[in-house]
Amino acid sequence: MKYPFFLLFSILIFQACSVATNTYKPIGNFQPNQFTAPDYNQLEYWAAHPDKRDNADSLPATFLTDEQSTSEVDVFFVYPTIYTGTQKTQTNWNSDVNDEAFNQKVDNSTILHQASVFNGTGKIYAPRYRQAHINVYYEKERRQDAEKAFELAYQDVKRAFDFYLKNYNNGRPIVIASHSQGTNHTERLLKEYFDGKDLQKQLIAAYLVGMPIIADSFQNIKPCETPEQTGCFCTWNAYSKDHYPKKWEDDLKYAVATNPLIWTTKGTYADYLDNKGGVLSKFKVKENLSDAQVKDGMVWIGHPKVFGSIFLPTKRWHYAEYNLFYLNIRENAQLRAKTFLEKN
Repeated sequence: MKYPFFLLFSILIFQACSVATNTYKPIGNFQPNQFTAPDYNQLEYWAAHPDKRDNADSLPATFLTDEQSTSEVDVFFVYPTIYTGTQKTQTNWNSDVNDEAFNQKVDNSTILHQASVFNGTGKIYAPRYRQAHINVYYEKERRQDAEKAFELAYQDVKRAFDFYLKNYNNGRPIVIASHSQGTNHTERLLKEYFDGKDLQKQLIAAYLVGMPIIADSFQNIKPCETPEQTGCFCTWNAYSKDHYPKKWEDDLKYAVATNPLIWTTKGTYADYLDNKGGVLSKFKVKENLSDAQVKDGMVWIGHPKVFGSIFLPTKRWHYAEYNLFYLNIRENAQLRAKTFLEKN
């Protein structure tokens, strides 16, 4: 798949997800044992972990501090789709957790630009997992293979969370955070481990970004309605103002949307001045980067205040859904954690 110049340019501006210029679809059927399963007892199988130096420890501004060493809170982060294939003749439906080049892509994109949002809130755990190929979202003829690849990815995430609970959590409060494919996996994780379960008492909040989440996805976990609310979830999908994507009626029409500048699901407009700072590709903070407004299951934004953005015809800001609102997300996670600890 060739990406047009405007999309490549916009990715270079934000760099939240590492998107290749070509996507190579898997050839042949899904093979469940193609790659070794990650061993979460080994730190190398964690993209972020409190016991290692990693890109989730990074800070985009000198006035920020990494609070992981003293925090009473944990953050379990599941990263988005990075795996787009490696060559035209490949047969891999899932990524290889022992592929150093792929792991570098993960670490230098989503771990740096997304997971680091939460290092002012808690100790960050982000497992490497045999991620499903991006084509699983578009495959029509080989749906069973796509579903098997997706299930394999989720089972890795689930095993990582089990290992985390048994070896690291010790009853500590938890923030769940994710993007894109990661959000598909954390939504399921919340249903299996938190919703109506004892573990729900430890849930500070869930940031389920980049995939449509409907209001009644969970029986007991509700959308966050105020900035300090706990035990709830936030979610958003960012699009250009006045744009309705082709598949809007299929899913987004029924989705919850949280304004990531003022933390409401209502349609109140948040101005550029409400944006305390986004992060660009060089991992530096830029103030007042974007505005935001909830509209029909989406978060609409105007042109980001960065050189060249006015010329970008892109309508979906999926790859920048953390970058655009970086400092607001960071401060909100800190606020919810502080509120939770004071209550408990």
